[in-house]
Amino acid sequence: MAAPGDAAIAEREPVAEPAQHGGRVGVVDIGSNTVRLVVYEAPTRLPIPVFNEKAQCALGRGIATTGKLNPEGVTEAIRSVRRFVRLAAAMGVDRLEMVATAAVRDADDGVAFTRRVERACGLPVHVLSGAEEARLAAVGLLSGVHDADGVLGDLGGGSLDLVGLNHGTIGEYATLPLGHLRLAEDSGGDHQKARKILDAQLDTVPWLSDMGGRAIYAVGGSWRALARVMIDQTHHPLHVIDNYTIGFFDAFRLANLVAGLSQSTLDRLTGVARNRVETLPFATMALAALLELAGPREVVFSGFGMREGQMLELLPEDLRHQDPLISACESQAERTGRFAIRGRELLDWMTPLFADETEDEKRLRHAACLLSDIGWSEHPDYRAVHAYHRVLRIPYAGLTHEARVQLALAVLVRYNGDVDDPIVAPVHNLLENSELERARIVGLALRLAHTLAGSAPGLLSQTQLKVTKTRLTLELPKDRAVFLGEAVERRLRTLARTMNLKERIGG
Repeated sequence: MAAPGDAAIAEREPVAEPAQHGGRVGVVDIGSNTVRLVVYEAPTRLPIPVFNEKAQCALGRGIATTGKLNPEGVTEAIRSVRRFVRLAAAMGVDRLEMVATAAVRDADDGVAFTRRVERACGLPVHVLSGAEEARLAAVGLLSGVHDADGVLGDLGGGSLDLVGLNHGTIGEYATLPLGHLRLAEDSGGDHQKARKILDAQLDTVPWLSDMGGRAIYAVGGSWRALARVMIDQTHHPLHVIDNYTIGFFDAFRLANLVAGLSQSTLDRLTGVARNRVETLPFATMALAALLELAGPREVVFSGFGMREGQMLELLPEDLRHQDPLISACESQAERTGRFAIRGRELLDWMTPLFADETEDEKRLRHAACLLSDIGWSEHPDYRAVHAYHRVLRIPYAGLTHEARVQLALAVLVRYNGDVDDPIVAPVHNLLENSELERARIVGLALRLAHTLAGSAPGLLSQTQLKVTKTRLTLELPKDRAVFLGEAVERRLRTLARTMNLKERIGG
């Protein structure tokens, strides 16, 4: 049922007490279709997943007709949770939160099931209300998309959670009995009946019609499977689900196409797990119906949802508000760096080259600075391409596909790679020419900086870049012996010429 807005969803108490700095945190998500354990490192920065495993239990299968959890699913779920709790203990997890969602919440025997799990594992199970589940999904999404504007749709096996988002602020919400398992069962597998159920339920959410021209943020395993199909069908050059964005008309066309595919055709789809194929048409119909009613500008698929929201609430307040991209890049630099220049030192040194940049451009440049030593231990002949692929596919929140490409190309150029290399050419169509040129300049500036200082900290700040209409000057201190060399002069010249400037060494 639809429910009131901000006051009802945004002011609820956190599901769990925050963990202290350090150690690891974990979430066991007992869903209608799967049971999953995710473990996160929780040092002094936002955590990064270090373990992620799911078990296909289908707890919610049959609940529409029996009112009870699937008996085989119950057996498998308890076995899986036992394993996950013991694994978490072996991994040194300091705080493990177990949450259950729609199937357990709605089943007549849901309370009995949670008691069995608690006896088996010695930990409490928190059965999320529809409001809590929706709020946590929004918190997880907003950790990576701070200014999300439109509606979040989180499709599980037993329910569809909808949350209105107003430029990063959580608004109204609804929880509907439209999970892909439940929809398939309630309709008896009949597509026409399923569509009538969808339309009737979505019509109970009046604020959906206010979402026209904004975005739908699609969360949940079945919609991620659909995103893989859309990526293949549109020949999108980047096979990363998080922040994959597709326009309304293409999304609507493909959703209706997939919903109408025969079982034999579905079985041949690449990139879709076999256990997702059976109910994929119903998950796709749910998206198509939502698209038709809301009329968004685009669909943005997200890899971040309820579990990430739950994880954030296990953390101290100061960690929750960190920029997830910069925090993750700082952690990466600390783990893989040698004696490298600090990211902030690089960022400040390069700033004269980018006088008119936006805050988003500066943030992405900061990330490039932090990742600019990521390939130091690779073989020199493969360093550029390996670093490019690592950055392009890095599992960090807060990156659009366009931003991923810019970041990866900047690191490629930093390692003397060529943005026109056929290996990287397929991603060019995601960028404007100005964005491609900016990535090249960032990469050349990083290459000059690392050469100038030998990648050692503290030296770069003794020098300064100055830019005029016609000249790029590298100002050096009086004691300049450590900075002068043929490689420095050559890389300064390359950077200047790329910017259509003359180079000069001064000071």
